[in-house]
This record gives sequence, structure tokens and C-alpha cells, in this order.
Amino acid sequence: MMSTHGHEEIELHGHRVRFLHGGEGPPVLLIHGITGRSDQWEPAIQHLAVRHAVIAPDLLGHGESAKPRGDYSLGAYASAARDILVALGYERATIVGHSLGGGIAMQFAYQFPERCERLVLVSSGGLGREVHLMLRAATLPGSEFVLPLLTHATLRAGGERFGRALGRLGLQAGTDMAEIARGFASLGDSDARSAFIHTMRAVLDPGGQRVSALDRLYLAESVPTLLVWGENDPIIPIEHGRAAHEAMPGSRFEVLAGVGHFPQLERSYEFASLLAEFIAETEPADLDTETMRERLAAGAR
Repeated sequence: MMSTHGHEEIELHGHRVRFLHGGEGPPVLLIHGITGRSDQWEPAIQHLAVRHAVIAPDLLGHGESAKPRGDYSLGAYASAARDILVALGYERATIVGHSLGGGIAMQFAYQFPERCERLVLVSSGGLGREVHLMLRAATLPGSEFVLPLLTHATLRAGGERFGRALGRLGLQAGTDMAEIARGFASLGDSDARSAFIHTMRAVLDPGGQRVSALDRLYLAESVPTLLVWGENDPIIPIEHGRAAHEAMPGSRFEVLAGVGHFPQLERSYEFASLLAEFIAETEPADLDTETMRERLAAGAR
């Protein structure tokens, strides 16, 4: 049996936000990565929405949501995620983030611990310096002038030329290449490109990821945490997941053999099953200010 879900829109702070929404049960917020969109969660939602209320937004600057001039930092994205939940009447949720969305999910758990029942990181950013050269290049001076030429060529050539370039960068034909090519093709208008560059420069520099959650993972000690990684992820090394797992006692670490950077697309049923099982087998966190104060004090010592 499949539960009904579909696209909806809401206006937040004067900006349009499009999202997938449906299902009933414990709420799950799904946050996509850079140049991604809510539809990347659609195959998994088909299974999740049977027993869960699912909310999967197009982040500002992405997909069909607005692309305003403004703040594209992790903190701003986390606040927007909180606002979506509140506007839809959800006080708390399991927070799931993919790639950049993983960094946003961790920022959400840090900023709003009372609203985070569980934390699920999927091929997550923010857990180590290394990241694919292709993303680091977006932070280089002048990238804002190169991107219009790149996206124009991508659209004009039907992706073939860009696909060959991705192959030379070590990406194999399949889901990773298709999604990354699609993501770059989505940067065809200037507002989308501007949002992309501002987002990238907020978390990366030419040497790699400059924002790290590793020094604050101890704050999530009692938050049930699941890490899911593709064994062959070419974008963010699986070693980042292993290191985070070791730094978070009690966390679960699931590796999907033969999978790349998009487990929710390549193995949607397996991914949804892992997530649903994790939610069913864990009690939601219930953090308060006093608990956070004690952990901060202990961390300082």
C-alpha cells in the first residue's frame, strides 16, 4: 500500500518554497544536497510515506523554490528547515541530510536540539577536509564567469560534452554522473548560479571543506544517529563516515556495497528500509537547555 504524497508550496519570509509532503506517522524531514532537489528523495518517499509523515523541501536557491539574494550559509538553511516544520505544524522530526544536506542537518541539530529527534547523515558533508575537485573548483576566483559558459554548453549539447568531462574527473556512468550533470544543467539562470556559488563558498575553499562538525559531535551524544554511505562514493570519501561513526559512540554506520554518492536513488528501497528500521528501533531524543549546558561544560573541560 502506498500513501499519498505530492508537491506543495508555502511562502516563508516572502519567498516561495516548494516541497514534497505526505504520509502519516512520525515526521521525517529530508534535506537534499547542492544543486539537488526534493525529487531526489521521491523513490525513497514511496516507501517511507506508508508509515511516516515526510517533508522534503527544495532548498532556497534550488529546484522550484525561490532564489533570492541573501544568506546561503548552513545556519540560514537550518533556520529555514525549522521554519518549514513549524509552518506545517510539526514540533519535532527525524532530520535526514544528504551531502550538503548532511551539513545542514548537523547544523539543525546544533541550533535546534529540542526539535531534532534523530539525525541521519547520508554521504554527508561537514565531516572532513577532502571533497571532489569539481566542487572545490566552484570556489575559485572567477568561477561565476565560467559557470554560464559551462551550463550553456551542457544544455546545448544535451549533456554529452559535460558527461565526457565528468568521466575524465573520475565519475562513472550511472546515477552519480546523471545527477551531477542534471545539477549543473539546473544552473542555467543567473539567480540559480549565484545561489550555488554563495552556498559553495560558505562551506568550501579551493583546498576542500572548510566547515567541520567534528569538534561538536559530542553534543549529539544522546541523539540516535545513523550514517549511510555508498561504498564507492567519489564525491565525499567513505572515510569521513567511518571517522564520524567512531567519534559518535552509539551511532550506526551502514555501507551500501557498489553504491556511489546517491544511496537514496541507487538503492531507494534498501535505503528507506534502513531509515524506517532505525526510526522504529530508537527512541526520539528529548534534549533541553540544561542537558546542553552540561555537555558544553564537559566539553570545555
